[in-house]
Amino acid sequence: MKKLAIITSHPIQYNAPLFKLLHQRGNIRIRVFYTWGEEVLKKKFDPGFGKTISWDIPLLNGYEYQFEKNISGDPGSHHFKGIDNPELVKHIKDWKADALFVYGWSFKSHLLAMRYFHKKIPVYFRGDSTLLDEQSGIKKWLRKILLTWVYRQVDKAFYVGTNNKAYFEAHGLTNEQLVFAPHSVDNERFGENSEAKEIAALQWRRELGIGDDEIVFLFAGKLEPTKDLLSLAKAFSRLQLCNAKLVFVGEGVLLNDMKAQYALKSNIHFIGFQNQQQMPIVYRLADVFVLPSKGETWGLSINEAMASYRAILASDKCGAAIDLVSPGKNGYIFKSGNPSDLIEKMKSLATDKAALIAMGQSSAVIIKS
Repeated sequence: MKKLAIITSHPIQYNAPLFKLLHQRGNIRIRVFYTWGEEVLKKKFDPGFGKTISWDIPLLNGYEYQFEKNISGDPGSHHFKGIDNPELVKHIKDWKADALFVYGWSFKSHLLAMRYFHKKIPVYFRGDSTLLDEQSGIKKWLRKILLTWVYRQVDKAFYVGTNNKAYFEAHGLTNEQLVFAPHSVDNERFGENSEAKEIAALQWRRELGIGDDEIVFLFAGKLEPTKDLLSLAKAFSRLQLCNAKLVFVGEGVLLNDMKAQYALKSNIHFIGFQNQQQMPIVYRLADVFVLPSKGETWGLSINEAMASYRAILASDKCGAAIDLVSPGKNGYIFKSGNPSDLIEKMKSLATDKAALIAMGQSSAVIIKS
């Protein structure tokens, strides 16, 4: 059986189901090499959420893996030298891998492994960068030179969607080198037992004082500047809808500022961080899931909300929007930085609850693929 060595920094809730399925299918043998080091399993402070996080779903079950020793003085995925594994290449060679699959190049060990194995075994790459927030001027030129060199170490890149493909093409990868492997989540976990989850969410809405007939716009994730949440709250306040509520689920650096401005408003609610097992119910609090980001390479929360039968409102700076949101069918896309467009789309969505249910059904159909 052919062996595929997978390099990634740490266990991630989106990747673990894929690794498990690859193992169960049995066409190839995989081993995941986690480069952050075993200390990542300890509860760790997440700067995005502004708190210590420990996920409540299993991320290491059902596939082969090993943790690499990380000698970085400041370990983590927040900088290039945060991932430094002196024995990574040796361990992959000793395992006799037939091919290498790398998640992300911008860590010391990942890039060194790509360079070492290039032209020795096939090197496959996975990343979701886009050109949506591309810099201008000399920084753009210098970055293009760097990235074109990086992707010369790659035999094939697995692109997640339209915007990601354009990014790879802009940095020298040919159509023959590009393979479509769409960003995905565990659809079944969000979609199964939907009726029971709807009942639980309805009860939660009532506890929050939200009427059954009211329309809820919901954001769930890290409350950080790139999500542009203050613009969302401001636009919703300007709408002055008597039949709608806005719910923020999560924590982060913007929480105190947002609460100071909007916590006293009866139509805006703040719910703290919710762990993974609760998220299928969290999405069902909403009639419309909103991702207003002004810089988002993809936005897997859109996948999750669609698998939870929800209509979507996303900015055009979300990489997923062009592929997953069909305007008028399962939601709308608004122009980032354009409050009038956001308000217009929200107003349109708030007019017909039955239409939102139909959009949610369309979301579930679209995301099945």
